[in-house]
Amino acid sequence: SAMTDTGDSSSSEPSTIPDLLLALQEVDTEADQLAHRREKSPLRDDLASATAAMREWETQRASMRSRIDELGTSLEQAEARGAELSSHRRRLEQQMKTVIAPREAEALMHEMTTIGAQIDELDLHELESLEEQSRIDDQLAAHLRDEDQHRRRLRQADDALAAEVGDIDAELAALTSSRATLRAQLSDALLATYDRKRAALGVAVARLVGKQCQGCHLELSAAEIDTVKDEAAETGVTDCPDCGRLLIA
Repeated sequence: SAMTDTGDSSSSEPSTIPDLLLALQEVDTEADQLAHRREKSPLRDDLASATAAMREWETQRASMRSRIDELGTSLEQAEARGAELSSHRRRLEQQMKTVIAPREAEALMHEMTTIGAQIDELDLHELESLEEQSRIDDQLAAHLRDEDQHRRRLRQADDALAAEVGDIDAELAALTSSRATLRAQLSDALLATYDRKRAALGVAVARLVGKQCQGCHLELSAAEIDTVKDEAAETGVTDCPDCGRLLIA
């Protein structure tokens, strides 16, 4: 806890107003530290990193599968187009057998040559597509072998954070109960002052040790100490003239 020098308030139930305020501040400070630890846990970074790695893995898997599908569609289209061209070339070859005129024969030969070039181009395209498809299939197989590792890392990071958060929440619940018990013993007016100072300063209560306020660590003058002692004579509590915290004198 950030509070120190709380006397015997930790070993027995606080009963005086100063002891109650110090105990309340200690509980609230511990709750603040726990909430900060819960929010800023390094385990959150671990989970974020594991989540990002899992998403990247899934993105790469989807990309490879999409490319394999694209290549499959392209191959089907190329095969269909190749079948059309081959059928057309066979018709031209049959037609060639009945042609007598040299000009007509030349035109048919030119068309068959063009179709032959298109078929060769399609064959090359199919071969390149099949090679790329095979290469990506191998990459995907290797990629899929990493899935269990990524999912295990993500699950472990998630479980570790959940366990830590569960422990912190249990501690916070216990502190909430202690806080309610302490606040029930203080007046509404004093609680309003405490809450206002805590909101503004973080730590609302400090002890006067010797001449020094333990909140702002400034030394009070002899006159200020006399004033503080007089003001705190009845309740044991006043305000620090320097930082404004509730001062236990």
